[in-house]
Amino acid sequence: MDLAIGRGEPRRLVLNAQKLAFGEATADFILLSVVDVTDARLAAKLKDDLLREKAILLQHRVANSLQIIASVILQSARKVTSDESRLHLTDAHNRVMSVAALQQQLSASRLGEVELRAYFRKLCDSIGASMIRDHDQLVLEVKADDSTSEADVSVSLGLIVTELVINCLKHAFPGGRLGKIEVGYESQGPNWTLSVADNGVGMPKDAASSTPGLGTSIVDALANQLDATVIVAEAHPGTIVSVAHVEGEGGAKGDVRVARPTSAI
Repeated sequence: MDLAIGRGEPRRLVLNAQKLAFGEATADFILLSVVDVTDARLAAKLKDDLLREKAILLQHRVANSLQIIASVILQSARKVTSDESRLHLTDAHNRVMSVAALQQQLSASRLGEVELRAYFRKLCDSIGASMIRDHDQLVLEVKADDSTSEADVSVSLGLIVTELVINCLKHAFPGGRLGKIEVGYESQGPNWTLSVADNGVGMPKDAASSTPGLGTSIVDALANQLDATVIVAEAHPGTIVSVAHVEGEGGAKGDVRVARPTSAI
């Protein structure tokens, strides 16, 4: 209970009542203890706040370190003479920058519940700024409901979005063609679906028999952690990749089901 004393802050009291038994006594005896826990609660809150601030500071440091690493990788990409090496280094740079953006978004959330719509929008803005040269040529949009998630879950979702969007930017719009990528998220109770759709050229006909790339492995592993299923399907035109979690459904975690494939992850 809170006990108001004058105009100051109320004191927080904890009352504990216990019935005492004295054999065949005709009367009931109650032992009542009152403990003032105001100062203890304040000290605990201060400790929690300090730990939270320390974690946020650590996230900022991690994000800054990742950006430094990305810069070093980009400088190396500019110096190499091999086109293949330059491509791999540029790809590594984009992935490191995306992870750095994730860290920055989580720092802004103060480690609490993450609003996914704003989170995905800021993440896609970061990806678009580093990988899309002409925003009139390629449009990257987010359509999500008001869902929130815990910070660790949002990390996995953000990494999935990063891999799928990077894949679209690399493969769906060759030759400078116009296009659109849409990131979607909706949930109902414990069930949710994350999707990334493009209106690009689609997959080659032999994509289903090709060896999965790094992006496929990353998305599959993250979906496995989230107990979700990955489904790749035609979007007419383009491709839509959905990662869905449904409570109580059977099937292996992280299974990739391909329906009339048109684009490689």
